[in-house]
Amino acid sequence: MTSKTHRLASRVKLADAHLITKMLDIANGLDDVIKLGRGDPDLDTPAHVVRAAQEALAKGATHYTHPMGIVELRRAIADSIRAEGGADYAEDEIIVTPGGQQAMFIIALTLLDPGDEIIVPCPGYNPYQQAAELSDAKVVKIPMGMETNFTLTAEMIAPHITDKSRILVLINPNNPTGTVTPPDEVRKIAELAAKHDLIVISDEIYARIVFGNQKIQPVAALPGMKERTITLSGVSKAYAMTGWRLGWIAGPKELMVPMTEINHAFAISTAAVSQHAALAALTGPQDCVEEMRQEYASRRRVIMAGLDAIGMAYAEPQGSFYVYADVSSLKLGITASEFCQRLLAEGQVMIYPGTIYGDHTDDFVRMSMTQPVPRIEEAMKRMAKVVATIRAERHQPAQ
Repeated sequence: MTSKTHRLASRVKLADAHLITKMLDIANGLDDVIKLGRGDPDLDTPAHVVRAAQEALAKGATHYTHPMGIVELRRAIADSIRAEGGADYAEDEIIVTPGGQQAMFIIALTLLDPGDEIIVPCPGYNPYQQAAELSDAKVVKIPMGMETNFTLTAEMIAPHITDKSRILVLINPNNPTGTVTPPDEVRKIAELAAKHDLIVISDEIYARIVFGNQKIQPVAALPGMKERTITLSGVSKAYAMTGWRLGWIAGPKELMVPMTEINHAFAISTAAVSQHAALAALTGPQDCVEEMRQEYASRRRVIMAGLDAIGMAYAEPQGSFYVYADVSSLKLGITASEFCQRLLAEGQVMIYPGTIYGDHTDDFVRMSMTQPVPRIEEAMKRMAKVVATIRAERHQPAQ
């Protein structure tokens, strides 16, 4: 009789529950947890977007659409990309997907063969690595640190390029670090990619959430880059529409055709109602985007002030809604993962360790600006108490 002990396929690299899932399970057993971990805005989807979705449902938007998405939405996406300084795309160069995360897997399955290499910034959004692993490709991690404010540079990338390199991922602004790659550096990275015939995945989903004088340079808009760039974005972050599950891929037509068929196989099409909601978001009034950005700016200031008060160093948060903070700067004698667990258990504040995002150290944590200012202020107070408790333990005489 054949043994059924090993039921998992060899491609499955994570057989146990993910750390995020475990922390959410722990949080469910606690009272009054302040969740500063997930990248899910607490802000509501703009009212005009919700109304448009309701009207679309009433008119029968309850069926499959074209696998690439409804034409009106693809045209609106092209207009939005162009308005933000991006490349000029036609409607058949855009695929609407059920969220940006699924888009990562579509790209990997379309472009990576076993043994191919995908170059990713670390820390960086972890599904890129999971998508590569499911394609039996090799993930080449480029470690970033405080010395460059966790900004990816062409100089960092160059030594890691081999004859097996196929894809280079640029997440700008970066998740989890909240840092922005300067336009001049984006140009250098693009030139390096062209020199070595790499395809660039330009993840620009946070591009409309930046602070100060930061500017996002869309990769595909640079000379000679449209034909080798896949731009990934969506409505989740800028419009607080995570639950609508709508993202998109924009790229060369010859790549969009096979990607469409994989998207079709995965989901047939993105939910029709979500597409109509996204259409309203992109073509309707845009003041809601700026209002949300201003709210995140206020929250950013509160988090920075709270971290400054306890002496915790952090990368300059230039974009997105994250702050990447250095637990080791507190000299508590514990790792960032341990700190997260204690902060959750003793302070009822949930944040995530950088190891989740491929960080080569266990020194950093990601904090999200996804709670109102009063809740963030309370979270900072709780964090200060936990830090004080840990410091007091370290100075207690041995028993």
